[in-house]
Amino acid sequence: MENGVEKRQRVERAAVMAASMFSDEEVGAISGVKIEDDYVEVTCGCTSHRYGDAVGRLRVFSSGDLEITCECTPGCQEDKMTPAAFEKHSGRETARKWKNNIWVIANGEKVPVVKTALLKYYIQSSKHANGSNRSSNGKACHRDEFIRCTVCNKERRFRLRTREECRSLHDALANANWKCSDMARDKVTCDDDEERASRRVYRGCSRSPTCRGCTTCVCFGCEVCRFPDCSCQTCIDFTRNVKA
Repeated sequence: MENGVEKRQRVERAAVMAASMFSDEEVGAISGVKIEDDYVEVTCGCTSHRYGDAVGRLRVFSSGDLEITCECTPGCQEDKMTPAAFEKHSGRETARKWKNNIWVIANGEKVPVVKTALLKYYIQSSKHANGSNRSSNGKACHRDEFIRCTVCNKERRFRLRTREECRSLHDALANANWKCSDMARDKVTCDDDEERASRRVYRGCSRSPTCRGCTTCVCFGCEVCRFPDCSCQTCIDFTRNVKA
């Protein structure tokens, strides 16, 4: 049991840690701020036009790590989610833009987390690591993704180990009428069986084969999966930011 002296010392340590992470000007207007020994926690959320607001608790660690515990329903058991996983869990229709889609409450209004100071350690950590999608050997790491055929309605795996494979997925996502016969490398037809569900859980993450989306395998843009010769807005924005 923590006594009064220990509790006061813990609160003082937390206050010092938080003060070194964020100033009052940076987080003072944000609702639900909670200061712990090694992280700062705030109320966050993501809005789906179909399902409404999914509310959670965002933890910001000084290391740059981000974790979200979902509170969308009283019985929701999702915790320690990446922002991208929380965005997907919320049912957001325009996923893959979590920095803009996940919000916090500041001065009574929803503000995209990218417009706050909460990501400054995440961004710095990404720079020092040369991208959060880097594995321990320094090579870019992206977990496998699936696309559903518009003809047979079967999901097909895209392995993302090389730049060419990432480009295949990138082009497939841009094709609203993508079908099995469009796969460039794997000769797959609509007559071929879909992978079993027990096999689809293995996504090739370098940290955990059955990872549901960690900071190792969730990439938000790198030189392997973004293309200067592509005219989509995602690639254009990445190219401009790199030059900046």
